[in-house]
Amino acid sequence: MGKFVDKVCKGIEFLIALGLAIMVVLVFGNVVLRYGFNSGITVSEELSRWLFIWGTFLGALVALREHAHLGIDMVVGRLPIIGKKICLIIGHALMIFIVVLLAMGSWEQVKINLDVTAPTTGWSMSIVYLSSLVFGVLACGLLLLDLWKVVTGQLSDDELVMVQESEEAVQLKQVLDDARQPDNTVGARP
Repeated sequence: MGKFVDKVCKGIEFLIALGLAIMVVLVFGNVVLRYGFNSGITVSEELSRWLFIWGTFLGALVALREHAHLGIDMVVGRLPIIGKKICLIIGHALMIFIVVLLAMGSWEQVKINLDVTAPTTGWSMSIVYLSSLVFGVLACGLLLLDLWKVVTGQLSDDELVMVQESEEAVQLKQVLDDARQPDNTVGARP
């Protein structure tokens, strides 16, 4: 199951990169056309805004999978194992509740805006709200998967704190983990 989720996240990362590339082409092309040729790409701003919204929600989903969201772990990090598990279960239960509320509200917005058309593309405005619905449903699945791992004891003690205090701490942890790898041959002589 974890490998499937990892492949889906890789696909989502590709979609985010593709969306960013399209945004760059649209915005840069629009600037060049406006200043150089006194014309422009009519749908540029609208599509760029929509791609940015989708990229934000999809990026948050990938960050949720990689436990890359920032948080303060100084209290939880000092608790015994059972305390960490209890905090993780309570935190995940609250997050599941929140993303379910988000998904329900997004579904209502999708239905409300189904017949509302965007000014330049003429597409349904429900596309915008669909991004938060997709996030809510997939995030709920990821959180339930993490919760299942906690309840069934599939998480190691190091994985019980699922936030990082800063980006530098994430990078430091990655460097230290790489240094601890047994196949690490840095400085070894043949």
